[in-house]
Amino acid sequence: MKKLLLALTTFAVLATGCSTGTSAPADQPGGQAGAAKKRIALILPEKIGVNPFFQQMDEGAKKAAQELGAEVKTIESTDHGAIEENLRVAVAENYDLIITSSFTSEDALKKVATENPDRNFAIIDTVVDLPNVRSVTFREQEAAYLVGAAAGLATKTNKVGMVVALDIPQLKKWTVGFGEGLKATNPKAELMVNYVGSFTDPAKAKELALLQASKGADFINGAAAVGDLGVFEAAKEKGFFTAGQDVDRTTIDPEHIVLSQLKGTDAAAYETVKTFVEGTFKPGVVAYGLKEKGVGVTYVTHESKTPLNAFIGQEVVDKVKAISDEIVAGTRKVPDQF
Repeated sequence: MKKLLLALTTFAVLATGCSTGTSAPADQPGGQAGAAKKRIALILPEKIGVNPFFQQMDEGAKKAAQELGAEVKTIESTDHGAIEENLRVAVAENYDLIITSSFTSEDALKKVATENPDRNFAIIDTVVDLPNVRSVTFREQEAAYLVGAAAGLATKTNKVGMVVALDIPQLKKWTVGFGEGLKATNPKAELMVNYVGSFTDPAKAKELALLQASKGADFINGAAAVGDLGVFEAAKEKGFFTAGQDVDRTTIDPEHIVLSQLKGTDAAAYETVKTFVEGTFKPGVVAYGLKEKGVGVTYVTHESKTPLNAFIGQEVVDKVKAISDEIVAGTRKVPDQF
């Protein structure tokens, strides 16, 4: 979901359109003595600290650098044009690997990577089909399926809602995955889906969540980027239950935010740096799902600091864990609608 949040945030610049960013030189025993350190640039589409999605990415890359004896420099972009500028700066400074992220970086990376076919690039959370680019993607539909399965088991009204940013192909992983999981555990459950029409409108998202609650939904899944904040507000006001995205949101309001769909951008960045430093880096598409622990759900695949809410309960968690095991084993398939 956080690739969708790119439209929401204020960006930072490096020099004339870029910012100097931060470096994480690694002097740990991972590198070879006397060998030149691998130099890696991480070009983020926004300022660190605004969006946990990118903060995790930065942390994962730096952790790999520290453990493996590499150097990572993080460069934060200020706007759409600055992404290309930052990529060109990284090329000019002769970084061995240049990593960026998300669909707003696609056009800039296609241009810069095409012009520099002898350089290594990677992009996290989308696909750029070029012979010198490694594209790291996520099977978000698998985690969405688990959240839907939990909702189907937990609902008392057999009415479940979902507030979604936009009706676009990219979000089918969330909407279809959630709906399929709901249907698998509760064929009688009714799913209401409403679209905000924006990634940046909590007021509209709240309005839609209240509408769904008025129709009897006792669980409403947020998939509206910043709009999820409006869904959370509505849950607190009306007493229904909801779920967050990407990182553990249950800590915000454990009484009403009872699950979170997780995405391991830190693991993706860590593995990208690790494969490059160790010499196994290859272009092409790499996908992270439940099996690779690239996606998950609180309480089901990942622990949470927040106690499990009674609305979900341990019995539901155990049943959903069994479903997760089937997906990992390949005996239960979750199609990628996107």
